[in-house]
Amino acid sequence: MELLDSEVLFEGHSLDLERKTYRREDGTVVVREVAEHPGSVAVLAHDEEFAYLVAQPREAVEEDRLLEIPAGTLDIAEETPLECARRELAEEAGLRAEEWRQLQVVYTSPGVLSEQAWIFVATGLAPASVEADPEEQIEVVRLPLAEIEATLPELRDATTVIALLALLREGVPRVPDPSRK
Repeated sequence: MELLDSEVLFEGHSLDLERKTYRREDGTVVVREVAEHPGSVAVLAHDEEFAYLVAQPREAVEEDRLLEIPAGTLDIAEETPLECARRELAEEAGLRAEEWRQLQVVYTSPGVLSEQAWIFVATGLAPASVEADPEEQIEVVRLPLAEIEATLPELRDATTVIALLALLREGVPRVPDPSRK
């Protein structure tokens, strides 16, 4: 794919909107409006009993309380995804972690958005003292690992669903199905 032209339509704080013209490999020329985003991180922090999620308002989807794993935008130019993940875990959940591993990198909405999300798993948790962003209204939610499978249908955040499904695949305890008695 070849980029032929790009025009900035809007420059914002966390994303820009551009009209881009591409030539595909077969010669077809297409025009797309693309929201350019610097990228984000999401952190599945868990111990032997709980996964630590946050509930917060998400105005873009008009949700007063969206349950998700701690997440945020890469908003410091020199910050790596891992450094951003450490910062977001401390700011949103009040936690730090001894062990980190990258789970996956995903496109959040590749039809219109350039954003890539780095999803990390954080373990070896301990309290962290960091000042919270005064604009954020965050409630930390400790989700028992045994309740993940039952909670999945209620979740709407894609990175959270991806991370929790991966944790289930790794073998966390599951709530027994009472209908199987």
